[in-house]
Amino acid sequence: MRSVENALQLEIPLNAQYIRNLIMAAHGVHDHIVHFYHLAALDWVDIVSALKADPKKASQLGESLSNWDQNSAKHMKEVQDRLGTFVKSGQLGIYANGYWGHPAMKLPPEVNLLAAAHYLQALHYQRRINMVVSILGSKTPNIQNLAVGGVANAINPENQSALNMERLYYIKTLIDEVQGFVRNAMLVDVAAVAALYADWTGYGKGVTNYLSAPDMPMDTKGTTFALPGGYIENADLSTFKPIKSFNDDFFKNGVKESIKHSWYKGDWNKHPFEESTDPNHTGMEYDGKYSWVKAPTFNGKPAQVGPLANVLCMYAAGHAGTKKYVTDMLNTISAVAKTKVGPAALHSTIGRTGARAVRCAVMLDECTNQWNALVANIGKGDVKTFNTPKFPSGEIRGVGFHEAPRGILSHWSVIDDGKIKNYQCVVPSTWNAAPRNGSDQPGPYEASLVGTPLANPEKPLEVLRTVHSFDPCLACAIHMVDAKGKDIITVKAL
Repeated sequence: MRSVENALQLEIPLNAQYIRNLIMAAHGVHDHIVHFYHLAALDWVDIVSALKADPKKASQLGESLSNWDQNSAKHMKEVQDRLGTFVKSGQLGIYANGYWGHPAMKLPPEVNLLAAAHYLQALHYQRRINMVVSILGSKTPNIQNLAVGGVANAINPENQSALNMERLYYIKTLIDEVQGFVRNAMLVDVAAVAALYADWTGYGKGVTNYLSAPDMPMDTKGTTFALPGGYIENADLSTFKPIKSFNDDFFKNGVKESIKHSWYKGDWNKHPFEESTDPNHTGMEYDGKYSWVKAPTFNGKPAQVGPLANVLCMYAAGHAGTKKYVTDMLNTISAVAKTKVGPAALHSTIGRTGARAVRCAVMLDECTNQWNALVANIGKGDVKTFNTPKFPSGEIRGVGFHEAPRGILSHWSVIDDGKIKNYQCVVPSTWNAAPRNGSDQPGPYEASLVGTPLANPEKPLEVLRTVHSFDPCLACAIHMVDAKGKDIITVKAL
């Protein structure tokens, strides 16, 4: 969508920008809550160990770290009893795939119980913030309101069939409700886990060139953003160079992809506008082609993307909210660990996890900011949400980018006489899951695993911790289409 708008140099109404921004911010909060609690926390938290905890001590620990009102001893006992029912049944259900009792697990039982309680609470709060996405986008996932030129949301403050003040204030209620959980439970939990696994600040560093996109455009042309983005080289925040607009040549000219080690025809290193995607599976070749993922580079080097890259770039750019949450988290970690922990610890597996929690808090604040901007603009009498696109004859090119929950997402369109001629996606997990590039430099996943200790090679929990810290999605990273319309795979739904 943004790539087509960029090709057309099409301006977007302010209301459409704010609605899009609200959807993206709420989706980011939802994604980050789900990632930590329901996808990655059990790499660190031993659920079975929580059965040995003293609920009163778990409650006291929680209350010493924050004023979250769902940390009572009564609540901890209720959660422990629920976990006990799971274990006694022999069917751990949602907890079935954890490496319980693994020697790399080392949280005290009370911390495990506290985290288990918040795991269950998170199921409620991720659903509440996702309702913002469904109200504005008509459904979630795969929202239905977006269009080239704006959004399909009709605004009428007095009409029950349109986006009115009743719906807008319900959205505000949902945002406010989730604020307490993120600030008083999630940020604290992540800091406590980081402090008690302090040795993991020494693992998972990998690629330290960081790339992120500016996002939340606040004008019609995409030249002013609420959240900054840019590029940091070799972990040095002083090298930060911003990406300033959707037309910034620094980004547009810096991206290339290699297929030297990917299962596609040829061996080239091309700009996305010039690429093709021609599958050619040769089997596993450890010194040759071994992945369906292409290998992106920025200015000729691999780059890590995702919440860590985004947080570091926003921090380097001086974004006030990011600096506050990073400082607060590092102070909490230092207090629990009883030693000073500085920003350098972020370049690690546990740092990526911490950065995701920081970004969650930043995005939740941004939900409020975008809501305020939308309501204020409607209050001025502006209800426009769409500009009609007009496609010229001849070839035009455009790139659209977005700082998605897993990192910078970019789409590259070549349009000829109003029809798509070439379309390439360079998505977050393509950057992070990349095989070696044309210069044989490893991608972030590969580089981050070097030197990782394994307590039990048959149960490689430590590998999962690092890979999960990127929030991997290979389904996002690989895009293939059979132009002849043949079925590639058939799945039977039971």
